[in-house]
Amino acid sequence: MLPEQKDFTSISPSAKSLLMMKGYTNIPYAKQTADLMHGSEVFGLNFEDKDIWFWVRVLHFESRYWSIDQLLKLTESKNILEFSSGYSLRGLDLCAKDEQVHYIDTDLLEIVSTKQQMIDHLQLNHEAKGRYELLPLNALDPKAFEEVIGRFDPRPITFVNEGLLMYLNDEEKKQLCSLIHKVLKQSGGCWITADIYVKRSPEMAGKMPASKSEIDFMEQHKLEENKFESFEAARAFFLAQGFEFVQEAAHNYEGMSSLPNMIKMLPEEARNSNQKWPKIQATWMLRAK
Repeated sequence: MLPEQKDFTSISPSAKSLLMMKGYTNIPYAKQTADLMHGSEVFGLNFEDKDIWFWVRVLHFESRYWSIDQLLKLTESKNILEFSSGYSLRGLDLCAKDEQVHYIDTDLLEIVSTKQQMIDHLQLNHEAKGRYELLPLNALDPKAFEEVIGRFDPRPITFVNEGLLMYLNDEEKKQLCSLIHKVLKQSGGCWITADIYVKRSPEMAGKMPASKSEIDFMEQHKLEENKFESFEAARAFFLAQGFEFVQEAAHNYEGMSSLPNMIKMLPEEARNSNQKWPKIQATWMLRAK
């Protein structure tokens, strides 16, 4: 079985860093949970002297988060399964707003355990009107995957993920696609993934400063290598796995809570420039053909 072949627990430090950055946004529950996160941040991000690159990262991840919600609203889905959610509480937020939602929020046991302690400490469970479940799951374990899917009623299912596919090589991506495709063919529904990342040029990669620990982490998990060659290559990959492209989320950077902080750090000439940032990520809705 795959869980015996590959240990995903080393990914956990990235979930902590991501939460700490999201704590500077208006993402639901992010500030409260980030305030509970103790201990050092392993990537050496400078949370004290926040420079332009710090806010660029925050803006990117804030926009990525909301891009999933944007597409979720189009589905009117009530059965939702999120893979590798980290310390995000999107599911709890949706269940607080809609009593018909059944949201299964999953990640590795280590993260799920810490996340449940956070929820208990902040007494957030009572906010859920819908059915919110927080469960451990290795998304590439077929048996565990099937057991979690069995908790839903017969309504269509929407799968959600942000920050997973870049940790998977091609064969692992194909395995995940196979599991999702099988369920969607039977139940209907869709897959919303914010993990359509394309490889950066050496020039672009060189512009983004990174600490040694961050570089080591990226090399350990082959993050750049696991990205798609291009957006066209990503479409071809999912098409070959039996999925059709439905829609891409529109990133609304102007509406992000972290944008004013980033703009403050920009030189005057950059603030007035119409030059667009290179596109390296997209959030897609996919359906099984």
